[in-house]
Amino acid sequence: MKKLAVALLLVATAASAKEVVQRGEAIAADAKTTPLVNVMKNPAAYTRDPVVVEGKIDKVCTMKGCWMQLVPEGSKQGVRVTFKDYGFFIPMNTKGWKARAAGVATVTTLSKADADHLEGDGAKLARNPDGTASEVGFVASGVELKK
Repeated sequence: MKKLAVALLLVATAASAKEVVQRGEAIAADAKTTPLVNVMKNPAAYTRDPVVVEGKIDKVCTMKGCWMQLVPEGSKQGVRVTFKDYGFFIPMNTKGWKARAAGVATVTTLSKADADHLEGDGAKLARNPDGTASEVGFVASGVELKK
């Protein structure tokens, strides 16, 4: 009986390790991926038509999972991904997971107060001398997360 319980536990663990957590709109399985590095280098080219990007989750909002910092493979710098219309959140324990996100790029200037708030929640921002922050971001209509 113990061997059966251990075997079932191993199967359940293996199945959950491959589980994909989806939030927001579904992303087509055959959707073409645009390298996140390309979006970061030329965000204005990706502000109109939705694209799918992939990366590793480097940070997650520590208050409620309302954003994630997505980093391309082999890079230390990424983009903060928010969720369209504040319509969904992600689990706060997903740091280190792989993610696919469908959406559009944004280029914004955050006020000093907004930048302070986001850094308090764990975001990495490049500050301007006046305390504001210029940010290339990504607004996702849907995400897929995988351990």
